[in-house]
Amino acid sequence: MRVMTWMGMLMLLLGLAPLAWAEQGEAASAWEEEPGVVGELARQAAKAEARLEDFYALRDYRPAWRDDDAVAAFTSALHTLESDGLRPQDYRPDELRNRHREAYEDAANVEAQAQYDLFATRQLLMALDHLQRGKVDPEALATGWEVPVAPPDDSLAAVSGAVDQQRFEALIGEVRPDFVPYQRLRSGLARYRNIEKRGGWPRLPEREHALRPGDVDDDVPLLRERLAAIGELEIMVADNDIFPGGELEAPEPHRYDASLEAAVKRFQRRHLLESDGIVGRQTLAALNVPVERRIDQIRLNMERARWLLHGLPESFVLVDIAGYRLSYYRPDGQIWRSRIVVGRPYRRTPSLRSEITHLTVNPTWTIPPTIKREDVLPRVRQDLGYLWRERIQVLSPSGTPLDPWEIDWGNPGNIVLRQAPGPQNALGQLVIRFPNDHMVYLHDTPAQNLFSREQRAFSSGCIRVENIRELGQLLLDDTRSGHDVERRIASGETQNVRLTHRMPVILHYWTVNPGDDGELSFRPDIYERDDALLHALDHPLTL
Repeated sequence: MRVMTWMGMLMLLLGLAPLAWAEQGEAASAWEEEPGVVGELARQAAKAEARLEDFYALRDYRPAWRDDDAVAAFTSALHTLESDGLRPQDYRPDELRNRHREAYEDAANVEAQAQYDLFATRQLLMALDHLQRGKVDPEALATGWEVPVAPPDDSLAAVSGAVDQQRFEALIGEVRPDFVPYQRLRSGLARYRNIEKRGGWPRLPEREHALRPGDVDDDVPLLRERLAAIGELEIMVADNDIFPGGELEAPEPHRYDASLEAAVKRFQRRHLLESDGIVGRQTLAALNVPVERRIDQIRLNMERARWLLHGLPESFVLVDIAGYRLSYYRPDGQIWRSRIVVGRPYRRTPSLRSEITHLTVNPTWTIPPTIKREDVLPRVRQDLGYLWRERIQVLSPSGTPLDPWEIDWGNPGNIVLRQAPGPQNALGQLVIRFPNDHMVYLHDTPAQNLFSREQRAFSSGCIRVENIRELGQLLLDDTRSGHDVERRIASGETQNVRLTHRMPVILHYWTVNPGDDGELSFRPDIYERDDALLHALDHPLTL
């Protein structure tokens, strides 16, 4: 019985051996068939960047690009990046094909084959990185960027497996940002490129007088055609030659009627223009922006989305600078929104990421040096009574009160100007604070009338928030901080109220925003940042 058992085990082992040898042989085929390439790859990868070396170490330095079908599949997949606003030519599809052919013309040239393998993998990893986190370094644009861009989170093992299986389009789809705003921008890019293929839209001629509802004018048919190009089809005039004998209710082609007025107002709202239905100078300029420029705007805002839309917390406050709005994404899934006022073009609100730590009720306002020098001192020199009307104290650097009549206002020295708390205070009655190097914050304002304007770049860099008391109470409630904002304000005392848990806050700059309905809103580039970003995005990559 024992003899039979040992014999049976021997037969079993002999039967399984071919399978085990086959599996080992498959894994080591590159070592056995081309040990020179493997050794050369190991040598060259050791001198390459760490991520590239890690990729080949995972593969035991097996070549990834021996098969010309893999190269063809990769170069074909690169062209899908155009739908993300990237330039496929940045990743050298033609060079990838040509260099592969040259490297394998001489089967013994293992040095060239290893060089090619590293080159192709570098292009793949670069393309994936750019798709996830952006091609352009935002800090290099010198725009006051303070939002950290996280490193790519793709798995090198998954990338290696996708290369072996030639799953390049699937791999690109897996790393593409899946956030709803990004997907809407991508859909919008495809839509506007289709408009471009159809010839774009007509340009309206310059006018001395605005085009108003009720006008009968030769430019009205062009206006109808321009708006129809972006989907306002109901304003087009039916062609009786196409529908002979039909009783069609169609607008008079040259009359600026109510349906056209409604379409113009929708256009104005999407472009942050005064929605009065009048085609004046600003509306005409927006209508005449060519489709090619709108495509570029979408592309560069997709790049901004790649910088920002990753690692977002479940709950956070998002300040949309160019869109003049704030959105608070609450822990329960609701979104609280409000209009805001942001910094003027020469006192820009920065892009940054921080955490709200506390609120200040009934704040005083220590006037910043720039505002003191450029705004307040010129008024005080003309009228000293300005200090009393605005309830501004004059203090020494140590906080000692000074007599304004004894100050040489032509050369006041290192004085401190501080506005007393109250409804007339420039910060209103509530400030929401978060640490940052720019000394900016969210705050109330006595100038509530400015929120009714469509474009609201009027501040000195800080963000004025409409209905900020409601926002402050929501932050306190959602962080279980246990305070009543209205009661604290009613006390009249200046107090800091801390949040039990910090709330993330992001200040970001978008000039295209996709609405919930998928329609794109194009905003004025108030800080003139688009051109520099577009130049960097379209600048050819160099290795």
